[in-house]
Amino acid sequence: MDSFISILVFLLAVVSASAQNGKYEKEKGKGFDLQTFLASEDYLSYSYYYKTCPNAEAIINRKVKEWVRKDYSLAASLMRLHFHDCAVRGCDASILLNYEGSERKAEASKTLRGFQLIDDIKAEIEKECPKTVSCADILTAAARDATVMIGGPYWAIPYGRKDGRISIAKEAESVPMGHENITSLVEFFQARGLNILDLVVLSGAHTIGRSSCGSIQHRLYNFSGTGKPDPSLDLKYLNFLQRKCRWASEYVDLDATTPRTFDSTYYKNLQKKMGALSTDQLLYSDPRTSPLVTALASQSSVFYSQFAVSMVKLANVQVLTGSDEGEVRFNCNFVNP
Repeated sequence: MDSFISILVFLLAVVSASAQNGKYEKEKGKGFDLQTFLASEDYLSYSYYYKTCPNAEAIINRKVKEWVRKDYSLAASLMRLHFHDCAVRGCDASILLNYEGSERKAEASKTLRGFQLIDDIKAEIEKECPKTVSCADILTAAARDATVMIGGPYWAIPYGRKDGRISIAKEAESVPMGHENITSLVEFFQARGLNILDLVVLSGAHTIGRSSCGSIQHRLYNFSGTGKPDPSLDLKYLNFLQRKCRWASEYVDLDATTPRTFDSTYYKNLQKKMGALSTDQLLYSDPRTSPLVTALASQSSVFYSQFAVSMVKLANVQVLTGSDEGEVRFNCNFVNP
């Protein structure tokens, strides 16, 4: 059974990687030179800032290390901020726009953090390379560097994302908040070019980070109007959460076992009925996702490598590239005048 699951994960990973590279191969097949294609300013490229801002990645990395050393929890916050950005209108830094009615002001965004760090990075980069590096690229790289800093995998990032000019609070309410069923999550991910493997793997980001108790209290006392706790919760874990979450404003670790370590223990916790969010626990009880949880729980190296693949896919969701599609903001909080 274990070998079957391993093969399943491998095949899904191959499909995932193939889909990611599909557009490049398609263009190559038409007679395009691949290197020219990747270097074009209208597409993402690994060498996008090679001449215009060669120290961009170094600045981002230095600033992320500086901030995360002061506050370890910022690492998970940056990953979450990146996900919320890409989940609405693609990875265009629309979550960073700060005005009444923007995504940032939505109810679903009220617990997001990391904005000040992105502003700090942007200010530093603007000193060296004015009007060159987009906020979308900065957020994407910061999320990667934060992951690496807490023990997660490294992945190369192609750059050239433009910043969006539109940000609507109502659209941010579509981002999963931990109450959805698996069908809704699968459909949400598929609408963004991500598959069921990406769903399960990216959920593994909950190996670190916290949740507000307000997001889980419905499971602790009056689940689905029954007046009783969610029966899918382990009793000892339930007692722990009830003690920890007396107030909705409190926070609880998403991984109760190794909350400060990037590892596959998150999936092992799901097997023990110790998923803090209902969407986490449903990954193990739903037959569409349960085999993947089982595989990732037993093979940490698969989770580690596939997390990088899925994060690359996430960072390429509906990106804006051409100058007519977006801009390079001078300040991440506002569109250019």
